[in-house]
This record gives sequence, structure tokens and C-alpha cells, in this order.
Amino acid sequence: MTDIRMTPMGDLALAGNDLATDDGLETAVFLSLFSDRRLDDSDTLPSGATDRAGWWADTQTDRIGSRLWTLARAKQAPGVLGQFEAYAREALEWLVADRIAASVDVAAISGSMGVWELSIAIRRPSADVALYRYSYTWASQEARRLS
Repeated sequence: MTDIRMTPMGDLALAGNDLATDDGLETAVFLSLFSDRRLDDSDTLPSGATDRAGWWADTQTDRIGSRLWTLARAKQAPGVLGQFEAYAREALEWLVADRIAASVDVAAISGSMGVWELSIAIRRPSADVALYRYSYTWASQEARRLS
């Protein structure tokens, strides 16, 4: 189990005397979910926020990241769980649009108090289904890989 905090950080894995690599899909999923997507002008800023966030090179039609960051101060209520799932799904839509995936299934699950989980299944055109599971801890605003 690997902890992934919402503050800037990095982690390198070694395979022998070299860097370990993967096919890049997990990195793409992680960046899509846990980078702060710029809010649209029509979006309401979260309480206390003054910045719409995002990457400086985002365009109206191509944005990096997700709006999960806007829920950091939200109450852990059923309606917010639906938003949590919708924002995760929105962040991963580009995988299908760019034909990296045939489909992406996202399910948000209310785990224990203060913890919500994202279960993600990515069906790739020429590979096995990739399964990812993340938890988001409300109290410390931390996400971690579960499996």
C-alpha cells in the first residue's frame, strides 16, 4: 500500500540498479484525479478559495486534473459522494476520447467515517482491464493507493 499525499512530492521506485517503469497508465490516472483542474467561470469557488486553480496552459476544451479539490471542505454527505464520483469520471473522460481506453468505470464508495474510496476499471483496447482503487481521507485531505 502506497501513501499519496495531496502536497507536492515525488517517489521513485528502483528495479535493481535502474528506475522501475510502468506503461504510464497509472501515472496518467493519478495526475488526472489528483491535480487541481481549473474551474470554469460558471463554477462557484469553494468557501475560502480565491483562486480557480489549474495549470497555466489549460484551455477551455482541454484541462488537466479534476475538480476533486473543490470538495476538500465539503461535508461527507450522500449528495457530495455523487459529486465526488462525477468529478472523478470527468477527470478520466479524456482516456476514452483519446482512445487510450475503450471505457472507464468509476464508482465512489463511502467507506469508514472520513474516508471515501474510488474504484476505477479501465478497459483498454488491446490489454487487460486495469483496476485502481484510491481512498480519500477527509480529515487530513490525503489520498492513498489501496491496491
